[in-house]
Amino acid sequence: MKLIIAENYDEMSRAGAKIMLEVVKNNPYAVLGLATGTTPLGLYAHMIADHEKHGTSYAHIRTVNLDEYKGLPKTHEQSYVYFMRKNLFDGLDIDPENTNIENGMAENETKECARYDELLERLPRDIQLLGLGSNGHIAFNEPGTPFGSGTHVVTLAESTVKDNARLFDDISEVPRKAFTMGIRQIMQAKKILILASGANKAEAVCKMVKGKVTESVPASVLQLHPDCTLIVDRAAAANL
Repeated sequence: MKLIIAENYDEMSRAGAKIMLEVVKNNPYAVLGLATGTTPLGLYAHMIADHEKHGTSYAHIRTVNLDEYKGLPKTHEQSYVYFMRKNLFDGLDIDPENTNIENGMAENETKECARYDELLERLPRDIQLLGLGSNGHIAFNEPGTPFGSGTHVVTLAESTVKDNARLFDDISEVPRKAFTMGIRQIMQAKKILILASGANKAEAVCKMVKGKVTESVPASVLQLHPDCTLIVDRAAAANL
């Protein structure tokens, strides 16, 4: 695992965007694995700025997202479909038909997971962007998730619900379940880029980098990936 320690959030975001843009510019038909949450917002802003300034095209780029809340329609402002459109896709020339995410309103969980598994087999990721949960989760793969897991529905840990509550008017509104890409599929990406920012992520960063590889810290599996880059700011690197 390659480690880059940035001075602050903006430097972390710039460094992450540079890696992502290298993939896009070297392969106009690349498949990007994307993430939601506050961590990648700066990176996405730099991607949009680059597109506006340099005309980097996403016309043939395809994307797959890690996860989606169960029970939120696409139009809900906290759905990840809405998040991606607002914070990235609307600022690029990407074809909406080339963007993919789980259907949070799917009536049949098993069929939806199978559909997404099949999609991921057809779209091997050239790069997978990840954030890091304070409990060591990646995507919504909470501690204890088998490393061999495929797309599945997860009941979110209370720490994850609390982490996400800042985005809702009240913690009672935070969905308790989500569809998520499995750890096995994350590890299939050719390149992985994981970002972590803030003192509340310092313990998880330390366990991910220096701890043993264990399903109790899902992100620790990234130690086994042949091309994984971790970018953290000073606060998140405090325990390294």
